[in-house]
Amino acid sequence: MSSASSGHRPPGDARPGAAGGPPGRADTSGSAGTARRAVSRARDAAVRDAAVRARRMAAGQAERPRLVRELFSRPVHDHAGQALGRPLAVLRAGCQGPARELGLDQLRASGYEISVTTVDEDGPAARAILAAAGGPSGGPAEGPAMLGDLRSVPLPPRSFDVVHCVFLLDRIPHATLVLDRFVAALRPGGLLLLRIRDRDCAAATLDRLAPDAVRRYLWARLRAGEPGPFPAVYDPVSSAGGIPAYALSHGLVIVQRETTRSDPGRPGRLSSAVGAAQALIGRLSRGRLTNAHDELLYVIRKPEDRFARLL
Repeated sequence: MSSASSGHRPPGDARPGAAGGPPGRADTSGSAGTARRAVSRARDAAVRDAAVRARRMAAGQAERPRLVRELFSRPVHDHAGQALGRPLAVLRAGCQGPARELGLDQLRASGYEISVTTVDEDGPAARAILAAAGGPSGGPAEGPAMLGDLRSVPLPPRSFDVVHCVFLLDRIPHATLVLDRFVAALRPGGLLLLRIRDRDCAAATLDRLAPDAVRRYLWARLRAGEPGPFPAVYDPVSSAGGIPAYALSHGLVIVQRETTRSDPGRPGRLSSAVGAAQALIGRLSRGRLTNAHDELLYVIRKPEDRFARLL
């Protein structure tokens, strides 16, 4: 008698209900277990990666300011010779950007006259930073400051030799329109120095997804005493793909590009947990949301063409 006629099923029968479950219902425990194991492996790997990165970060924190200073100060010093006979005009776009990154003290010591103007989006954090630096008029070495809608703050065209834009484009709306105004304010041959948080990195993704209450809690614990947090806007232009596309469409020349990592905050369990979460995002996205860096640095030059129209 065949197995079919006797009511017995051959070993390994994979038809629905063959394992003793209700007829017509497939067993999904295997796929669910596989998914759980995959997530667990990614989590464990992320924790290991976070530990390795934490050690590397501790060793590289002293190197990071030097990298930024050398990247920005060298082209500024080279460009200063073109401003002989008049002050070197610097636009500090974003009050988080320390002007010392540009090596202006060395230029002043060499006899150069330098004027610095600060502009930023009006908000509590920006006001707190400017107040700590000497009030709305700016510190003695930083010059005047203006807060407001950056789409309408008065910026005379072709009036600045250097635009130093730091941690601004990633936290404001209409970033492309604001960048247009900065480029228009540059003299031909002038320098646009950008330091932005990459929209397409694990740290920025975590920042965007976290509720405001969580962001405030993390900031208060990891960056106690620092004004913030700033809004987590992350306009598409503030990315590794957005800046080159913008430069190409506006006839700008990218002279140099670097990436770097910032620390998650004060060392401790909370900082380690944030680092592990960022590493997990990087792994689960298969590197699309990179955890290799969170900052992008660009040295961009506006071509010198006396016949070019204002951008």
